[in-house]
Amino acid sequence: MIDLDISFFIQLANFIITLLVLNLLMFRPIREIIRKRSQLMSDQLSDVENFTASADLKVKDYEAALDGTRREGMEIRNDFKEQGAKEEQALLSGAGKVAATTMKDARAEVASEKGAALKVLDGEIEAFAQKVTAKVLG
Repeated sequence: MIDLDISFFIQLANFIITLLVLNLLMFRPIREIIRKRSQLMSDQLSDVENFTASADLKVKDYEAALDGTRREGMEIRNDFKEQGAKEEQALLSGAGKVAATTMKDARAEVASEKGAALKVLDGEIEAFAQKVTAKVLG
């Protein structure tokens, strides 16, 4: 069995004094350092989260601006295509009119030359007929 004599109380007092001294010299400063480190980590974590949120927002704004610029560029390109198509149509229409006028003039010229040739040949038909008849009859 355990005897509770004066040495037990001396050992108990020694343990309590050692515990108090260790608490003052070691445990309390370590707990303070751990608390400061924890506070620093949470502050840095909130700074990192704020920075990340800010960076995400800036990236989203950049992408939105980039998409807007791309759409604007596409609209400008489509406008230029439409203008080019209209100018092409106008040029082709003008060239078609010029070609039609040239063809009409050429046909009229050919028709007038044909008429002149027929008049000349009409006048010479009688002479050709007599020559053919003379050759055939001998």
